[in-house]
Parts: sequence; structure tokens; C-alpha cells
Amino acid sequence: MLQLTLSATDGAARTGVLTLRAGRVDTPAFMPVGTQATVKSLTPTEVRATGAQIILNNAYHLYLRPGVELVEALGGLHAFQAWDGGILTDSGGYQIFSLSALHKVSEEGLAFKSHIDGSAHFMTPEKAIDVQQRLGTDILMSFDQPIPWGATLDETREATERTHRWAARGRAAWRPETGQALFGIVQGGFDAGLRQTSAETLAALDFPGYSIGGLSVGEPKEVMWAMLAETTPHLPADKPRYLMGVGTPTDLVRGVRLGVDMFDCVLPTRMGRNGTAFTWAGRLNLRNAQYEADAGPLDPACNCAVCQTFSRAYLRHLLKAGEILAIRSLSYHNLAFYQQLMAHMRGAIADGTFTAWAPEFLASYRE
Repeated sequence: MLQLTLSATDGAARTGVLTLRAGRVDTPAFMPVGTQATVKSLTPTEVRATGAQIILNNAYHLYLRPGVELVEALGGLHAFQAWDGGILTDSGGYQIFSLSALHKVSEEGLAFKSHIDGSAHFMTPEKAIDVQQRLGTDILMSFDQPIPWGATLDETREATERTHRWAARGRAAWRPETGQALFGIVQGGFDAGLRQTSAETLAALDFPGYSIGGLSVGEPKEVMWAMLAETTPHLPADKPRYLMGVGTPTDLVRGVRLGVDMFDCVLPTRMGRNGTAFTWAGRLNLRNAQYEADAGPLDPACNCAVCQTFSRAYLRHLLKAGEILAIRSLSYHNLAFYQQLMAHMRGAIADGTFTAWAPEFLASYRE
């Protein structure tokens, strides 16, 4: 069963070890996104080599294709994708609302049509838990009703209260004897009172961990941080806190500063596919002509395999030529940089320098 062991704090920032049935995860942690049971363009061995200990898969996508039955028959997600670390799955609520043009919410669940072939489906809180447990994930998410930026207070309250009822139903359907951990998802939109109520309501249900959802959905950054600050103090201090779908390097630092333990985001690999590298000096766009004859590494401060092997000029050439190695190399480096950033924060929290270091990083980092 999941256990969080904290080893040090610095302000609200925490570091420790999250123990899963698949092994340990050092926190705060960043999870590469492997939506379709793959981190785009990289092998599991390469993802491990970047320093990742846990990845995210998406239950909605895997439920539709290749299907729960096939994954289950082939030994579950770990065997299916040859990944020996931790796996967290998102329950699919966000994807159903965002990808399915035709969906209908009721108290029982969500009726929707597949974005792949238009086939009709119905997802309930109980089914969402069953799907994830059969997929063989280590950490599964409750089924929730996401709340978009711009929703009215009445719409927000209704969706938040339904999320709470769905969380209780999902928790009742969860089979903890498998060793798989279930996280409740905090909603509440952009109302501080509802955020606090949601955190407290879910905390009372005593989940092994808690996800913070409904942020980074189009709202201004200052609103996101204000809502996060209203949420984390109301979650149990001895349980992991996961901020869903966030974010940039400065987002990670701000989130850790507010007491978050886990993050995921598509940004490192998506930006890599677009020719952008994250470095300790800020973003670097290899499409810029200034790098055409640059013999230096992507990031002189990075010790990843890409920075130890290739020059900026060579990677720019590959990018301009449309070579797959460019995408793979930039994706690998970006994930390695994110893991280095998390390791640096863990070290700073452990030695008591994080509170001083964080504002310096935020003030100087170029995004």
C-alpha cells in the first residue's frame, strides 16, 4: 500500500519518499506523460535514464484503444509497455469533457461518444475504478467532473458536489487489497470557499492521496496559484498531494513552494517535438539561426546523454531536416532537465536552502 515518508520541510515545501507496490518515488516528483502507454518517441529504458521513477498513463485513451481486456490479458500496464517503475492513471473525466463533442452528465455518470470512432459509452465512478484496477496501475484517480474556467458559481458548486458524491462511490468500489492506491480529486473551480470545502470533504473520506484538479485550464496564472494556496493547507500533511497537468519549470517551483509533491505535464515532450529545449538558463529554440554553427551542447550545465553527445548545430540540422532523432533527442533532454530540476529542489529542501533559492530561480528563469 502507498505510503509517504517525509524527510524534510522548508516552509511549505516537502521532500521524502513515496512507497508504491512498484517501488519508491522520491518527492517532489515529476511524472512524464505516457498517454497511450508510451512517452512519445522514447523507449522505457530511455525514460528511466532521464531519472523518471513514475509515469502517467491515461485510462480514457487505453479504455477506448486497445481496450481493458487486451491490456489485462497481457499482464497489465507494466508488462504491456515494459515499464518497471510506478504508473499513475488519470480516470478520464477531463478527457471525456474535453475530447468528446457529445457527452451528457447525470448523477449516475457520463454518457459520451468516442473521439476515435463515435461509439457510445457510459462511464460511472465505479466503472472508472474498475477500469483502472484492471489496467494494473499503481495509483488510480477518482472519477470527477471537471469545471472549466468561466463557469458560474452555481455550475461550479453543482459539479463540485457531484464530484464529492462520485468520489465516495468510487472509494466504495476500490479494492485496496490489490495494493493499488486511490487518490481523491479536489475540485471547487475558482472559488476559494469551494476549494477549501472540497479539500476538507475529500480529506474526510480518507484517501491514500489527493489530486488537485481543475487548475491550469485557461485561467490566469495568478488565479491558479491563489486557488492552490487555498487548497493545500486543507489536505492531510501525511498524504501525497498531486497537482494535475502542471507545468513549466517555474510552475513546478511555485507548486513545490506551496506544498505539492507530484506533478505531470506534456510540456517537456511537446516542446521537444517543436524544437524547444529547456535549459538551466531558460528556453532555447533550436530553430533560431543563431544556433546554425553553434558547437556547444544544448545546456552546458546538463549531464544528460544528449548534452554529452550532440552539439546545438547538429541538433538544429536534424530538426531542419525533419529527422526523428531531433525529436527524440530534445524530448529526452527536456525530461532529463525536469528530473534534474526536481532533484535540485529535493536537495535544497533537505539542506534548508529552498526558501532562499526559489525566488532567485523564479526571478531569473526565462520562459
